Amino acid sequence: MGKMLLALLRRWTKTSLVLRILIGLIIGAVLGIVAPQWAAIGILGMVFVSALKAIAPVLVAVLVMSSVAKAGEGLGPRFRIVVSLYLLSTFIAALLAVTFSFLFPATIQLRDVASGQAPSALADVFINLLTNMVANPLMSTSTANYIGILFWAIIFGLALKKKASQKTIDVIHDLSEVVSQTVRWVIQFAPFGILGLVFASVSESGLEVFTTYGHLVLLLVGCMLVNALISNPLINFLLLRRNPYPLLFTCLKESGINAFFTRSSAANIPINMTLCKNLGINEDFYSVSIPLGATINMNGAAVTITVMTLAVAHTLGMEVSFVPALILSIIATLGACGASGVAGGSLLLVPLACSFLGIGNDVAMQAVAIGFIIGVVQDSVETALNSSGDVFFTATAEYYDQKKKKSPPSSTL
Repeated sequence: MGKMLLALLRRWTKTSLVLRILIGLIIGAVLGIVAPQWAAIGILGMVFVSALKAIAPVLVAVLVMSSVAKAGEGLGPRFRIVVSLYLLSTFIAALLAVTFSFLFPATIQLRDVASGQAPSALADVFINLLTNMVANPLMSTSTANYIGILFWAIIFGLALKKKASQKTIDVIHDLSEVVSQTVRWVIQFAPFGILGLVFASVSESGLEVFTTYGHLVLLLVGCMLVNALISNPLINFLLLRRNPYPLLFTCLKESGINAFFTRSSAANIPINMTLCKNLGINEDFYSVSIPLGATINMNGAAVTITVMTLAVAHTLGMEVSFVPALILSIIATLGACGASGVAGGSLLLVPLACSFLGIGNDVAMQAVAIGFIIGVVQDSVETALNSSGDVFFTATAEYYDQKKKKSPPSSTL
C-alpha cells in the first residue's frame, strides 16, 4: 500500500503543473455546484494563498539583494525598457477603457452610500508611495510592502557589492536558493489551493453577478481581454518583429490562471519568478523586474478605475469630452501604479478619478461597493492580466536587449 501511494505521488508530481491545476479547477467547480455545504474545502484555498503571501516578501528581499550584489554590467538598459513597457501598456489600457466606455456606456445603480476611505488627491498616492519606500525594512517584509522591500533590498545589495567579501555574497546567494526551493515546494500545492478557491467562488457567488451587473462586467472584462490579446502583443511585435502569441499564451497559462484565482499580484510573484527561470531570463533581471511589475504594471487596475469612473459619470448624465477623458486616462495610469497588489486594491482609487470629474466621494464610494460585488469576476481577470503581463514584458525586455546585441534569445518556448 505504501509503495502504491509513493508511486502515485511521484506520478502526480511529474505531471504538468498546469494540467494538475486544471484538474483541481474542474473538481472545485463541480463540488461548488453539487456540494456547496462542504465549506471546509475552501480552507485549502485560504491556506495556499496565505502560504504564497507569507513566503513572497522573503523571496523578493533575498533574491533582489543577492542579484544586485552579484550583478554585472548591462542590466540598466533592460530595466529602462521594462519600466517603459509597464507604463506604456498601462496607459494604453486606460485609453482602451475610455474608448469602450464611450462606445458601450455602462450605468450603475446609485443608492446607499458605502463607507470607506480613499485617496482624495493624486498627491496622496505619491506621498503614500514615498512613505512606503522608506518604511522600516523588517516591517516592510512582515507587512508585504513591496515598494519598501525593493528599495531596501537594492540598497543592501549595493552595499554588499561594495563592502562585503565574496564569501558573504555567496551566503546571501545560497539563502536565496533555499528560499526559492521552499517556494517551489509551496507551488506544488497549487492544484489543491485552486480547488479550494474555485469551490469558494462557485458555492458563494454562483451566476448572480452576471444577472445584475452583466453589462458592466462584460465591459470591464472586454477591455482587459483586448489589452491582453491585442495591444500588449502588438507592443511586443513592434519591438521584436516576431510572433508574440507563443510567449503570451505561455504567460497566460502558467501565470494568469494562478493569478485569476489568487486575486493577488503579490501572491503570484513566486509563480512568475519560477516561470521567468523556465523561460531562460536572467535571474538578476527578473528578480527585480517581477516584484516591480507587481507594483507598477497595473493594466487591469487602469481599466477598472477608468470604466467605473465613467460608469458613474454616465449614470449621472455627465458629458465627458475628449480632453477630460485623456487626462482621466493619465490619472488612471498614475493612480494604478499606486494600487495595492491585493484583492480589490484598485477599487479604492475610483473616488480619486471621480474627484477629477467633480463627482463627490459619497457617490464615488457607491461605485466602490459595486466593484466589490462584481470583484469575483472583475478582480480575478484584472489580476490575471496584471500578473501575466509582468512576465510577458520582462521577457520582452530581455529578448529585445538580446536582439540589440545581435544574439539569439534563449527561451524554452
